[in-house]
Amino acid sequence: MDRVRDGLVAGSVGAVLGAVPSSVYGVSTGTLEEPTLTAGSILLSDEQRAGRLVAAAVPVHLGLSLGWGVILAHLLPRRRPVTEGVLAGLIIAVLDLTMGRHLHRRVAELPLAPQVADHLAYAIAVALTLSWRRGSR
Repeated sequence: MDRVRDGLVAGSVGAVLGAVPSSVYGVSTGTLEEPTLTAGSILLSDEQRAGRLVAAAVPVHLGLSLGWGVILAHLLPRRRPVTEGVLAGLIIAVLDLTMGRHLHRRVAELPLAPQVADHLAYAIAVALTLSWRRGSR
């Protein structure tokens, strides 16, 4: 049960910090809302209204972040979790973005580099949070 709890906490931290790279990119290019609208379109593929897409993005983003957090809590080792976390972030990026780009047009339209950077930031944040939580026990 500790691993699930740790994964949920770490996934929550990762959900916030993992969005930093694409947010910085979005601010610099004037496309800040696009990843959020894209996440919402995963749940509501035919929707065009921004408000509904933003609302739909929340469970999509949280579900993926918390789910991967629990998986990583079970898979990342106690020693060197950040090193392994970087590798995990790359693997998750390949899985998420390959399937996402194949299944959802809007995902395919997002620039790839900020999305990969988000996955790496997410995995590093999760690994650091797991390390901290495990070390405090």
